Order: sequence, then structure tokens, then C-alpha cells
Amino acid sequence: MRIGILVKISGPASTRDILVECARLAEDAGLDDLWVNDHVAIPREDSQGSGGRYLDPLAALAFLAGVTSRIGLGTAVLILPYRPPLPTAKWIASMQELSGGRLTLGAGVGWMEPEFRALGVDRARRGRLTDGTLAFIHECFATDEPAANGQRFIFSPRPARPPILIGGQPPHAFERVLRFGDGWMPAESDPDKLRGPIATLRAQLAAAGKPVPQVVPLTRLPLEDPVAAAARVEALAAVGVTGIIHVAAYATADELRPVVAAIAKLKP
Repeated sequence: MRIGILVKISGPASTRDILVECARLAEDAGLDDLWVNDHVAIPREDSQGSGGRYLDPLAALAFLAGVTSRIGLGTAVLILPYRPPLPTAKWIASMQELSGGRLTLGAGVGWMEPEFRALGVDRARRGRLTDGTLAFIHECFATDEPAANGQRFIFSPRPARPPILIGGQPPHAFERVLRFGDGWMPAESDPDKLRGPIATLRAQLAAAGKPVPQVVPLTRLPLEDPVAAAARVEALAAVGVTGIIHVAAYATADELRPVVAAIAKLKP
């Protein structure tokens, strides 16, 4: 079981100094992964808590890659329809290359209408746009000379493709895992509610001759009760969860320090 933490790239806690200290706290404590979320254009009415301040997730991870050396880096999730496919694939390949292969790409279709409007992207086409970008990412990592808009070009650097975890709910999310992904990033984190869907996904992948999927939900572990937290991790592992992203509430690195210490005690 991999256990990571969602670090804030929004609001007052997303300053350079706090990000650096939080990332190094997590790495030094032995946590497995740092994760970031994705917003690009928050309207004022939805900006409570963040003030509308959001760092770009790929830029933030590139920065965190430079101040860490071991810990995994992931998006939970990158909204693919927000971005054109070719620059996105280039960002992903560059991140994977410069981080030494530490990237996991959590990918999703998005939901916030005002962001789609600000970006000039038709929200109704978000599923098709996501599928097109995922297909293109696979092509880029599979060949030195993919094609875009009828033009072949050299795709370099071309490191090993990072694992792709698909966000969202079945059946659409599972269809994307079967076609493009290595696992699932569910919004649900109740072990009893995940048992059935994970079993279904495993069966679908097995029938297609594909490996057992990674399953990595976002959750908030009950760290104030170490026994309960350990039991939650065990229960999630028992239903097929392979990784956990703990969502912490913190305003400073000092507030995150005991959270990281408590998570580290859950690791074998």
C-alpha cells in the first residue's frame, strides 16, 4: 500500500517556501507520493478558501521534482480537456524525464462549467476530448515520430510512459481504464462501497488480458485515532486499494508536520 499526501497548490499555503518545506517533510518521513489537484480559472463565487489562487499542477510538480529526490509525484487529477494534447504530452514527458521516472498521471474529464467557459472549451465534448488526449499520449510514448494534425514530428525526450490512473465513476471511467489506463482514481473512499466496483474493474481487465489495476482514492484518514487509521488502511487494502492520498487541512508546514508523522507510522 502506497500512502501519499495531497499538497496544497492553492490558497495561502501554496507559497514557494511552504511547498518546499511540505515536500521535504513528506519525503524525509518516508511517504510514498506527493499529489496535486487542478484548477485554472476559478470564478469569485467559487473561490472561498483559495481566493482564486491556483498554481498550474504540472509546473508545481516540476518545481517539487527539483527540491526532492525520491518521493513520487502525481496529479489527482489533471483535467485533460483544459489543455491541448501536444503541449500536454510534452509536459508529461519532460516531467517524467527530469524527475527520474517519478510521475503518476491521474487524469480526468473535469466538471466545473465556469472553467470550461473561461477556457473556451465545450463542456459537452469533455469526454471525447479526454479520450483523444489519452490516445495521443499513448502514441507519443509508443513511437519516436507520432503525428498531430497530419504532421509527423520527433517526440523527444521519450522516457517510459508514466502510469495513468483514470478519475471518475463507472461505467465511463472503467471504459477509459480498459482503453488507456493502468488504474482507477475513485472519488469514493468507503471500503464497503469500493468493494464491488473494484471487483468489477479487476474482472474486466482480466478478461482483456490486462494486469490488476492500481486503485488510488483520495480520502481523509482518521489520524487522530491511530488504531482507527490503521484499520481504515487495512480495510481499503483488503478490497483492492493499492494507494491512498490523504487530504490534509493545513495552513503552514508546521501544521502539516504532525500529519506527516502520523501517516508515516501507518507504513509497514
